[in-house]
Amino acid sequence: MESVFERALALVATYEEAVRKLIPEGTELFDVHVHVGKDIDGFVAPVDELLAFLERYSVTGAFAFCLDEPDRHPAFRAANDRTLEAAERSGGVLIPFVRLDLSEDPIPEAERCLDRGARGIKLHPRAQKFLLNDERLAPVFRLAAERRVPILIHGGRGLPPIASELRRLVEANPDAQLIIAHCGIADLAALSEAFAGRAGVFFDTSVWSPVDLLDSYSRIPAEQLLYASDFPYGQQPSSLTNTIRAALKAGFGEEKLRDLLGRTARRIADGEPPIEPTTPIGARTFEQPMTFARIHSYLTMATPLLWTSQPDTIGVLGLALNACAERDGYEAERARIAELLACARDLWRASVESDTEEERRRCARLTFRLVHLADIEAVAAGA
Repeated sequence: MESVFERALALVATYEEAVRKLIPEGTELFDVHVHVGKDIDGFVAPVDELLAFLERYSVTGAFAFCLDEPDRHPAFRAANDRTLEAAERSGGVLIPFVRLDLSEDPIPEAERCLDRGARGIKLHPRAQKFLLNDERLAPVFRLAAERRVPILIHGGRGLPPIASELRRLVEANPDAQLIIAHCGIADLAALSEAFAGRAGVFFDTSVWSPVDLLDSYSRIPAEQLLYASDFPYGQQPSSLTNTIRAALKAGFGEEKLRDLLGRTARRIADGEPPIEPTTPIGARTFEQPMTFARIHSYLTMATPLLWTSQPDTIGVLGLALNACAERDGYEAERARIAELLACARDLWRASVESDTEEERRRCARLTFRLVHLADIEAVAAGA
C-alpha cells in the first residue's frame, strides 16, 4: 500500500513543478475561495493546513470562510469567530468573509462580523436550503452595497436555475460586488448572458471539469474571472493546472493570465473599482483528437465512483488506459496520461483492500487527484 501511495505522491510532485513553469514571472497569486474549519460532510480545513496549502505556491491573499460546520447554529456565530481568528493568525493572507444562514438573523451576524474585520459575505443556497427568490436576500445585498464588501455565492451543483433572480438582486443593488462560485455552472449560459460584460460581477474558477472552464472562458471576459481552489475540496497542483492549462487553451496571454490568477482579486481586496470588462477570449467550439475525447469520457465516468468510494467494477479506468496506446501523433501527452492512470489504477485497487475507512478515504482522494490530472491532460492537450 505505502509503496504505491508514495509513487502517486511523487508523480503528483512532478506536476507541481510543471505548473509553476506556467505561471508568468511576477504574477501575484490570489485564491478567492478557500475554507477553514470542519464540514458536516467530513472534510476538514485546519488553519495550519490551509496556510501551508497557500504558502506552497506563495499565494499572497485568499478570501476565506467557514465550512458547513457541526456547530453552525446559531447563525454560524462560533464558526465565523474562528474564521476571524484564523485571519488574524495569517498575518493578512486570509481575508475573512462572514458566512450567513438566512433563517438565523443574518443581518445582525453580518454586521457583527463586518465590524470585527470581516471583508466579505459568503452565501450557500444549497447547504442552507434557500432559493434566490427568498425575500431575506434583499437586505443582505443592501448591506453589502452599503459596506462596499463583496458577496461570494455558491453557483455550482445542487441548484435550480439562478440567473434571473440573481440579476434582479444585482440590479437593485448596483454597488454590491458579486462573486459567483464554481463558474456558475448551475446556470452557466443564463448567468453569462446576464452578467458577462457587467463590471463588479465575477466568476471564480473552482470547478473540476476543464471543459466547464473552457466554456466559461468563451462566455465571460477575462476581467471577470478569478482564480479559486475551493480548498479543501480543491487541491494542488490540480487546481492551478486546471485553471492555467484551460486558459492557455482558450488563448490567454500573460497579462490576462496575471489578471485571472490574482491581479483582479487584489483590486477587489483593496477596495478598488472594477475594470471595465472587454470581450471573452475563448472559442465557442472545442475540438480534440478522438482518442482524448474517449479518455475524457471514461474519466468522467470514473469520477463519481471515486467520489462515492466504489470500486471500478465497470472497468472505465482500464478503457481510458487502453486508449492511451493508440497512435495518433500525441505520444508525449498519451504517455503522461498513461503514467497517471496506471498509478491511479494500482492505488484504487489498494484502497478497496484497505483495512480502515481513513486509509480508504486517503487513497481514494489521491486516486482522484491522479485521475483529475489525467483528464486535464486529455482536454488541454497542446496547451
